[in-house]
Amino acid sequence: MEKILRDKKAIVLFIAPAFIVFTLILLIPVVQVVYYSLCSYDGLMKPTLIGFKNYKDLLLKDETMRIALKNSIFFMLFSAISQQLIGFVLAVLLTNIKKGRNFFKNVYYLPCVLSSAALGLLWAFMFNPKMGLNQILGVFGIEGPLWLVESSGLIPLPMWVIAFVALWQYVGQTMMLYMAQITGLSTELYEAAYIDGASKAQAMRYITLPLSKPMLKTTLSLNCIGSLKFFDLVYNMTQGGPNHRTDVLATHLYQQGFKFFKYGYASAISVVLMILCLIVTVVIDKSIKIDNYEV
Repeated sequence: MEKILRDKKAIVLFIAPAFIVFTLILLIPVVQVVYYSLCSYDGLMKPTLIGFKNYKDLLLKDETMRIALKNSIFFMLFSAISQQLIGFVLAVLLTNIKKGRNFFKNVYYLPCVLSSAALGLLWAFMFNPKMGLNQILGVFGIEGPLWLVESSGLIPLPMWVIAFVALWQYVGQTMMLYMAQITGLSTELYEAAYIDGASKAQAMRYITLPLSKPMLKTTLSLNCIGSLKFFDLVYNMTQGGPNHRTDVLATHLYQQGFKFFKYGYASAISVVLMILCLIVTVVIDKSIKIDNYEV
């Protein structure tokens, strides 16, 4: 093994396939997108270099971009906080029960494997003002709100609805990741804690929580990045309406690129989105310190 590690040709041979795939699938498209973001490009004519005009228009003139950025940040914060809390609590509860564990795991995780497009259409039907949930409320004499049409408020009601639907769909994923972390912890730690008189709540606070930090960093990164680039539920439930009030960065990018054929402008939005994802990743990595414990 040491001989192979000293052989530079062998190192290049092993690294080359992954490097080629990385270059073709990630590096080259990223460079192209950055270049197109500096151009006026409609997908038909050759790109015309215009400098940072797209970014200036995006940040200074585009009101929809400000709404989309606000909604994406709200969606990220809501998803990160709610999914971390609920996912961790569910993981702890399911880890400590014996009967019905697999059943409840499947129930909570099932929405994750279903098509987001299909779920978006399903929930759009459920929140239709004239049917679905409002029809059920009408039986009890309650007039339901305009779930996906209301546009007032800093964060309009449709964004809250979409955020709760996304929580319902993806909390099972966070739960499963935390369960994998918790079940991998040594039972001897808990046995020693219980012998010393610790309660289950204290064991969770002083053993489970600190030793779950590696998974916290992973799940938080997945939640935040996934929320920033979220598209399918928003598009299928509201298509960014009413009046762009539920637009997020991904839907605004889609509309500019595939509806108005402003590929240069859409590329600028994608670069902003990529930078946001990188910033969030770095902040999470620097904020969550993982201690090494000898167990």
